[in-house]
Amino acid sequence: SPQQHNVTSYGATTVAITTLEAFAGMWINAFIVSVLCFGWVKKKTLNSNEKILLLLSCSRISYLCFSWLYCSLSITYPNYLYIQLTFQLIVFFQSFFNCSNLWVSACLCGFYCIKIANFRNSFFIYLKVKADKIVPWLLLISVLSALSIGIIAYDLADTKLSNNRSSTGQGNFSTVSDKMDENFFQIYFIYGFGIVTSFTAVICSALLLLFSLWRHKRKMQKNSTNSPSMDAHIKAMKSILSFFIMYSFNFIFLMLSLIPSRKEENYMAFLSLLFLFAFPGVHSLILIFSNPKLEKTLIGILSCVKCKDCMR
Repeated sequence: SPQQHNVTSYGATTVAITTLEAFAGMWINAFIVSVLCFGWVKKKTLNSNEKILLLLSCSRISYLCFSWLYCSLSITYPNYLYIQLTFQLIVFFQSFFNCSNLWVSACLCGFYCIKIANFRNSFFIYLKVKADKIVPWLLLISVLSALSIGIIAYDLADTKLSNNRSSTGQGNFSTVSDKMDENFFQIYFIYGFGIVTSFTAVICSALLLLFSLWRHKRKMQKNSTNSPSMDAHIKAMKSILSFFIMYSFNFIFLMLSLIPSRKEENYMAFLSLLFLFAFPGVHSLILIFSNPKLEKTLIGILSCVKCKDCMR
């Protein structure tokens, strides 16, 4: 096609792998949404943990969709991407759903910490008692904060696109594409801000849970007894530890993707892109296997599929 950009084997490989990761992640999160929505219709209610997981999965599906769209168009059809309104809208939705994904994940960590950790502080006790009422407000604040970040990203994208098109001319799309990539630091800075704030919440939750676990373990050793609370602490620590590891890699690869490179085949950016696309799906798998209801449903579906294959 005359409108298509010259796609190298490097670009084609990038599009193929990110497409596979994006659609796998969307299917995994769609499974979570379908199970929770089915339970919602059946029970007419959702607990706080399910509300967070539902919003988180919806954010990740949307984030993967717009990220895949941006990545695919920027490689194959940049002239369809770097035009007024289309580019701004994709950047807006990508930034909005990315920050929503990160901050709702942080809300989930904070929720685990509040519900499971044991402290005698009056404020912490108040949070534990009012947790179910606080969660909807936390989710609303997360969405509104993500919306504000999306609006800022939209404005930056609009400014950068206008400046670059006026300086390079209307017809040279490849030059516009190159200059947009070079001057896109502010958008990445917004992503970095979203990751740092959510990462800070994850670290605080992990430290509080670890300290609570240590105190509880010392108490149990003195009394020579075992407690279900210990198991709850350890299970929550495993979940938050997975959050911590995933967020650490996410932050590292985002920083690596900011390193400028004049080479067309930037393999560091390629690895960063692969991880950033894999993160929503892999982490959602961890959440499925740490949730008894989701895990039981998934195992039931897989066993049914296996039985049908055996019957054939």
